Amino acid sequence: MKNIRNIAVMGHAKCGKTTITEAMLYNAGQVKRLGSIVEGTTISDYDNEEKRRSCSINTTVEPVKWKEFKYNVIDTPGFFDYAGDVKAGVRAADSALVVLSGRSGVSVGTEQVFDYAKNSDIPIMFFVNKIDDKHASYEKTLEQMKQVFGKAVTPFVYPIREGDEFKGFVDIVDMTARRYEGEKRIDIPVPDGMAEVIEPLREMIMEAIADTDEELMVKYFEGEPFTVDEIKQAIRNGVKDGNIYPVYCGSATSNIGIRSLMDGIGKYLPAPSEIKEIGRHSDTAEPVELVQSPDETTAAVVFKTIADPFVGKMSIFRVYSGEIKADSTYYNPNKGESEKIGKVYTVCGNKQTEVSSIKAGDIGCVTKLEFTKTGDTICDKNKNIILTGIEFPAPVLAMAVEPEKKGEEEKIISGLSRLMDEDPTFMVVNDPETKQTLIKGQGEQHIDVIISKLKTKYGVNVILSEPITPYRETITKKVAVEGKHKKQSGGHGQYGHVKIEFEPGLTEELIFEERVVGGSVPKNYFPAIEKGLRDSVEHGVLAGYPVVNVKATLFDGSYHPVDSSEMAFKTAASLAYKEGMKQAGPVMLEPIGYLKSYVPESIMGDVIGDINKRRGRIMGMGESDIKGLNLVEAEVPMSEMHKYATDLRAMTGGRGKFTFEFVRYERAPMDVADKIIAAANEK
Repeated sequence: MKNIRNIAVMGHAKCGKTTITEAMLYNAGQVKRLGSIVEGTTISDYDNEEKRRSCSINTTVEPVKWKEFKYNVIDTPGFFDYAGDVKAGVRAADSALVVLSGRSGVSVGTEQVFDYAKNSDIPIMFFVNKIDDKHASYEKTLEQMKQVFGKAVTPFVYPIREGDEFKGFVDIVDMTARRYEGEKRIDIPVPDGMAEVIEPLREMIMEAIADTDEELMVKYFEGEPFTVDEIKQAIRNGVKDGNIYPVYCGSATSNIGIRSLMDGIGKYLPAPSEIKEIGRHSDTAEPVELVQSPDETTAAVVFKTIADPFVGKMSIFRVYSGEIKADSTYYNPNKGESEKIGKVYTVCGNKQTEVSSIKAGDIGCVTKLEFTKTGDTICDKNKNIILTGIEFPAPVLAMAVEPEKKGEEEKIISGLSRLMDEDPTFMVVNDPETKQTLIKGQGEQHIDVIISKLKTKYGVNVILSEPITPYRETITKKVAVEGKHKKQSGGHGQYGHVKIEFEPGLTEELIFEERVVGGSVPKNYFPAIEKGLRDSVEHGVLAGYPVVNVKATLFDGSYHPVDSSEMAFKTAASLAYKEGMKQAGPVMLEPIGYLKSYVPESIMGDVIGDINKRRGRIMGMGESDIKGLNLVEAEVPMSEMHKYATDLRAMTGGRGKFTFEFVRYERAPMDVADKIIAAANEK
């Protein structure tokens, strides 16, 4: 267990995370050639959608055996739409490797994944990639990192350049230089002329080391040099406590600097047993600190689920104590159910290798768990502990989905249900009012991937469209009308006659009252009249939307002792309703939501302008409780908010966040109402 390292590799899209993982596997001799993202030959990006899009959309695990260590490299996606998978990867990790491009520096995604790691309280190491790009600047990137992430950012290497070419780097910790000729690495003395640059950086490391221990601080101020063991242990302590963020650099595509990075992971990042794991008692919810040891009773967390149409559901888990053995039964305290486990595997991309057990600190996989979902704990029955799950982001975009071919509705729901096991960041909702099936996800690309998987994995083609906005209709004045249903066609006839007063009501639901005198309408027909009205208000006279805030008072009518019936009076009430709605000044109502938009101060003007274009009313603005973001509050028609998640992401470069909740219905402006009515009539 002391030689295991669980590392989440994270960063902005296209910074080189998967290529770094591939280079690690290559250096460890586990693959014979470096895979290519463009060619679709990497171990991590094995999914057809990933190959088609040339980017990661799933978190995968690649065990790398390097010297005496085992690194479980957890390769996470970089696009914002897959933040849920990143959070899943962080949950299983004991440390984070944050990757940056030396050309683009600190991006929005870099800040986002850094925050994920900090919020999970795990140590952080940086790798500045693509340093061989002629436009890359290690110095500028370091300056940005210090500004954004603080003084804990500590460069452990410095690049060697000959002209514009990146030829190697100086290891500032042990003061050796490494020069590369192709893939061949040669240790050389620190080049002449670099001392002026290296010495201040080494002094920075020594200061960081001194800050980790009082005795070392005294030694530092007395000018006494630290021993090699003191340096190594102090760095480990500083990294573990979050006081040192080691920075490495190199080029993953050229496999330069990756072996030094791999050595640094083993030397400086913590083993599983060094990281605190706090759960809660399954009965009392009291916090419990878990002892991470293979000698304890078993506790593990499922952090990733894969829906495979052939193998079935695959659950990837991290063991925190004890071991998960093949052919055993464990307990899921989240669901209160026992789970039978058959075969146990290690995973590397999409390849599984059968093993007898997975011990504490390690990562494994089982298939066909019946009750367990992503984020659930599996443990021994008497463990009485629930480990922390995964807080997935809420969906921000909804699209309506329908089959290309009629009769495939059940296949759609079945396929989406299996995909939801795999991806908890989207949900499927059946809207009872609009009769639409809605997919709610993290963005347009996310929903597009779901639809593509539905086609390739489950053979269902679907059509996407914008969800129908749930408008309402109401009336604005009081009218009295009558409805008469009279039919004689031989034998029993039909007769129902009502006089009803319609007026604006105080509640959304229909209010029905009666003040009939003299028995002009017998009481036994009142329920039928009310039923006729309640059925009728489901469809308005303007555009067919439900009618709200209406009061109907039955005040007169007539009946026939033979031909009157409940059905006749129900029909008469419906006729009265149609006439009454036309005369009572019907208007369209649109749903209004309350928007809280969290955005950088520098673009608040653009965001406010965009809200105004959406017919929104600004309700307030100012500082927020989210670091670096200001709050804009507004009331906005829901019909104008469909693509807001995409637009806000574009305006803010991915930094913006928002919440939006329905608050009430409000009369729609005349031009908007005319468009709604015209669209309904056309349909």
